[in-house]
Amino acid sequence: MFGCIVAGRLVQTNLQQVDVNKYVFELPEAQTINHIVVFLLGTNPFEPGYAATVHLLWPNKSWQLLGMLSNDKPSAIFRLKATSGSENTDMVGPTAELGISIEPIQAIEQQMQQQQQQQQNALVPAVQQPSPVSLQSAKQIAERTLQNLYDYATSFATKPDASMGMFGSGAPVQVLPVKVFEDWYTSFLRKLQRDPATAMQN
Repeated sequence: MFGCIVAGRLVQTNLQQVDVNKYVFELPEAQTINHIVVFLLGTNPFEPGYAATVHLLWPNKSWQLLGMLSNDKPSAIFRLKATSGSENTDMVGPTAELGISIEPIQAIEQQMQQQQQQQQNALVPAVQQPSPVSLQSAKQIAERTLQNLYDYATSFATKPDASMGMFGSGAPVQVLPVKVFEDWYTSFLRKLQRDPATAMQN
């Protein structure tokens, strides 16, 4: 019912039935395999509502879903990633197994959707979420910012004179030019951009 071709080798038809609707091809020297084609022989199509999943089993590993076959898609080519770690192709390598499982199409479609979702998730880098700022930390930041502004602004405070209008000469108040706040704001932003931690300490 099924056949497979390892790139550079002869067609394999030595299919073994290991369970009801489950079949296996043995793939010797699996570390040398790059691509493999799996196909229906055309003698026995799937029954209506059924298709097959194709899996790969490396020694000492779990079954890996490669894809599927159906009457509408009677052949498929898969690129295998050798994981044996052997670089000497003259040595006898491990034998892997290619598994084929005939299942209801709905079950297979769910498996393929899960595989696609896992592949998409693997491509998206994990985003590290910033740690939430506690109320205590927010309070400290506000206090340090206000203290910084107060220290800076009061260093420019001056007593009013008669030219300042309603305050009158010798009034018990001090005045600050608006430019003091503009300069502080510009300087503080520059420090935050350069080193936020140091800016909040000063």
